[in-house]
Amino acid sequence: MTHTRRPTALSVATVLLAFTSASFAAADDGSGPLGVPTTAAATARTARIGALFPADRSTRLAGGHFCTASVVHGPYHNLVVTAAHCLDEAGDLVFVPGYRDGRAPYGVWRVERRFLPQGWAKGQDEDSDVAFAVVEPRSGKGVEDVVGGNRFTAGTATGATAVTVTGYPDSRETPVSCTNRPTAHSSTQQRIDCPGLSGGTSGSPWVNGDGQVVGVLGGHDQGGTTPDVSYSVVLGAEAADLYREAAADP
Repeated sequence: MTHTRRPTALSVATVLLAFTSASFAAADDGSGPLGVPTTAAATARTARIGALFPADRSTRLAGGHFCTASVVHGPYHNLVVTAAHCLDEAGDLVFVPGYRDGRAPYGVWRVERRFLPQGWAKGQDEDSDVAFAVVEPRSGKGVEDVVGGNRFTAGTATGATAVTVTGYPDSRETPVSCTNRPTAHSSTQQRIDCPGLSGGTSGSPWVNGDGQVVGVLGGHDQGGTTPDVSYSVVLGAEAADLYREAAADP
């Protein structure tokens, strides 16, 4: 099965995008053991990761999530990243960071605008399966002000370091995490061997030891056809341009 059950006044110089070359990609290999899924502990880092829900589930969250998303740094503190196939359905959505057991410890945030790459919008190209959403502020604060955010980082070499993938399977009300080293599936797709990343984990961030999002669960077969092997687009120029566009939106 796939990993989901359904679906500029700002100068580029000020956009908080880390676009690194392979020679400068550096991070530790994450915590072990590699390739073993665990229930993700509630920490400041996992609070940045949350679940997506249809807006009509805002007051009855339990059992309603369908994809995963995570907060990334942006100048307006309002940006989340996920898979494009999680955002191309009609209907209003909400993002719940740090979601656990039907509760929203950091609030429910309405998705205000969506940014999908042309490759996905025109033909659902699996090499373009990454997207951003701007969420509305709450009480004058952006979501990043409340939970922090990881840095969206395009241009790293596949497998330069291990990454930790954290997401919300449909069958669970708590997130799972797994750390391993990605390998190349093709020149445009990377894969990771991590059991337990079943339906609902589409959009999960692949975070390295430097707190950089270097992959987003999706891509090939919308993230994979089994829970044991997951995929991500290799984040390159298209993803970097899309980030710049979304980050410039106040």
